[in-house]
Amino acid sequence: MAKISTTAIIIIAVLAVVAVAGMFISFKYGYSYRKKFAELKIGSAEEEAKRILESATVESEKEADNIKKEKLIEAKEEIHKLRNELEKEIKDRRNDIQRQERRVQQKEDTIDKKTQQIEKREEEAHKKVAEAEKMQEEVERIKKLQMAQLEKIADFSESEAKEYLLKQVEEELVHEKAILVKSIEEQVKEEAEQKARDIITGAIQRCAADHVTETTVSVVSLPNDEMKGRIIGREGRNIRTIETLTGVDLIIDDTPEAVILSGFDPVRREIAKRSLEKLITDGRIHPGRIEEMVEKSTKEVDNIIKQEGERATFETHVHGLHPELVRLLGRLKYRTSYGQNVLQHSIEVSHIAGLMAGELGADVTLAKRAGLLHDIGKAVDHEVEGSHITIGADIAKKYKENDKVLNAIMAHHGDVEPKTIEACLVQAADGISAARPGARRENLESYIKRLESLEEIANSFKGVERSFAIQAGREVRIMVKSDVVNDDETILMAKDIVKKIEDEMEYPGQIKVNVIRELRAVEYAK
Repeated sequence: MAKISTTAIIIIAVLAVVAVAGMFISFKYGYSYRKKFAELKIGSAEEEAKRILESATVESEKEADNIKKEKLIEAKEEIHKLRNELEKEIKDRRNDIQRQERRVQQKEDTIDKKTQQIEKREEEAHKKVAEAEKMQEEVERIKKLQMAQLEKIADFSESEAKEYLLKQVEEELVHEKAILVKSIEEQVKEEAEQKARDIITGAIQRCAADHVTETTVSVVSLPNDEMKGRIIGREGRNIRTIETLTGVDLIIDDTPEAVILSGFDPVRREIAKRSLEKLITDGRIHPGRIEEMVEKSTKEVDNIIKQEGERATFETHVHGLHPELVRLLGRLKYRTSYGQNVLQHSIEVSHIAGLMAGELGADVTLAKRAGLLHDIGKAVDHEVEGSHITIGADIAKKYKENDKVLNAIMAHHGDVEPKTIEACLVQAADGISAARPGARRENLESYIKRLESLEEIANSFKGVERSFAIQAGREVRIMVKSDVVNDDETILMAKDIVKKIEDEMEYPGQIKVNVIRELRAVEYAK
């Protein structure tokens, strides 16, 4: 049992050694084979890769050649197309140049022909000038010959003959000119006088307006005499309230069923009159009610003033006036001068000045505007110091009126020199409106008496040669003797005359005293 086991072990060991050896040998030879096989595989792979790469390169080159050929074909076609377009453009430009060359050639030919014609005409002109010079020389020669013969026959030199003839012609012309000038002057005077009469007459006829006469008092009718006591009130409180609020005096006397309102301001009188009429109608008369009615009447009168101002502007077609000027025009409704309503007077002056301006070709709009505003100062002359002329000019200047309008306002009574024809027309229209029959309340006798008084006062001073009352008694012009009164005494005389007029006369408004001293030297050449 033990021997078998040893033998078996040996056999197994030998087999194991053989198996290990076989395995080693098989591994050694298997590894070599695999190495060779792998190398073969690698070699075949490299050859396949080279083949594929060579194939790809060949195909890329073919494709690149194809693309290159296509691009070359496209480029050639584009070049051919551009060449055709360029050749066409060159051909068109060549045709244009040829046409322009032909035109230039035609113009050059025309210019050459005209130049030849001009040269030909110049030659003809030179010939004619030469012929004319020869003829002029011949004429001068003949003229000199004739002048020599005339001087020999007439025993006059050329200069003496010219002087004699010019003297004779001058004398005849002077005489004819004098006759013609005199004739024209007479004709112009006649025509101008007739034309002026026609214009003024037509203006008066077309613009004659009614003038409301106002006084310094207003009368309010009462339903009965018992109302007088209610107006006076307990201890006179009602009448005092009315007089305080309106600024007018209430005269309650024995006049049946009437109360008299007295005041210099017609606007205040109108407010008081309306307030009293409302109180009488209402029947409730006490201080509170009086204050309410006065306030209401004041607003009504303000509205009336505004409406009257607007009516005046619409009626005369004078537009663009400042609202304050329109309001002041409306106030003139309650202002009178010698019984003549100043607003109606201003409207009439505007119309007359505009008509005369139209006839004379002057500025109608300017004449109407200046005519409407010429007495604007009278709206506030009882509130502001100075004459209505100065006040009116200041108001117009304040509200940016034209300088020509200012001059017309200042010149409408002759205080300043009129600078425009429209200012002269306003001055004339003012005189026409004031002097026409029925315009003013003053009767003829008192008017003449006032003018005579003015002249008598002026003539009473030593050295006065003569005096003239003008401008409807608003100015007196006094001529003094230059050898009796000197320049300094003239100033003093004007002041003395003004003082005497103020002391001895009663007159509305103001009177301008104009003392004139002049020296005239007259001689006669015989």
